[in-house]
Amino acid sequence: MAETWTLWDAELGYSHTSLLQAGGAHAEQHPAPDGAEPIWGVAAVRADGGAHMLIIPHSTWEWRAAEYGIDPEDLDTLLDVVLHEPWIPDPDDALARLNPAAAAQLEATHGLPTCWTPGVPDSDRLAAHRARIAAVKEHRVQMLPENQAFRQGVLDYVGLDVTAPADPLEPIRTMVRLDPARVEARRLAVDYYRSNQAAPVTPAYAMKPPATWTGRKPWGVAGG
Repeated sequence: MAETWTLWDAELGYSHTSLLQAGGAHAEQHPAPDGAEPIWGVAAVRADGGAHMLIIPHSTWEWRAAEYGIDPEDLDTLLDVVLHEPWIPDPDDALARLNPAAAAQLEATHGLPTCWTPGVPDSDRLAAHRARIAAVKEHRVQMLPENQAFRQGVLDYVGLDVTAPADPLEPIRTMVRLDPARVEARRLAVDYYRSNQAAPVTPAYAMKPPATWTGRKPWGVAGG
């Protein structure tokens, strides 16, 4: 039987960056090409009462949309997938079968395609991943929101002048808007890697390795 973990809060943080490059005392410098990437912390309480922080890079939403053909605006599906994925056992881990719950998951999902399986429609990949998530909820963990009144009572008790939202994931639902160009770029990466597993791929406009531009330009330099 699955444990119930309760969700308490979601908070936006960011990755390491140079504040000087980001502006600071030398605003004439160009912003850093990376760093200060959004990272979400989702606070949860385990069934045994232990506190836990799930760390989710913002790019995770983009990758799952690209890998499984999930609508970038379908946050319900993206949240359900990302919050339960940590409990999907690795089918290549022989020791996973020593855990009865993990063994039951592997049995229920054996042979299903993954996001890397070539020649499978996105709809089948997503259905398979939903089945893996369903097995997590049945055998391992269900992530459910904690009662709002209880969360508010805890905030009041510790003296925080904060109103607990009805949905503890409200900050994510309110702030996450996926950039279609970033999602599409990740889809290109996934498609190229996936296709290369089936057979060597000749780069083309919609199927190419990183930092490659192949066509629809007025000169004919392959890969240039």
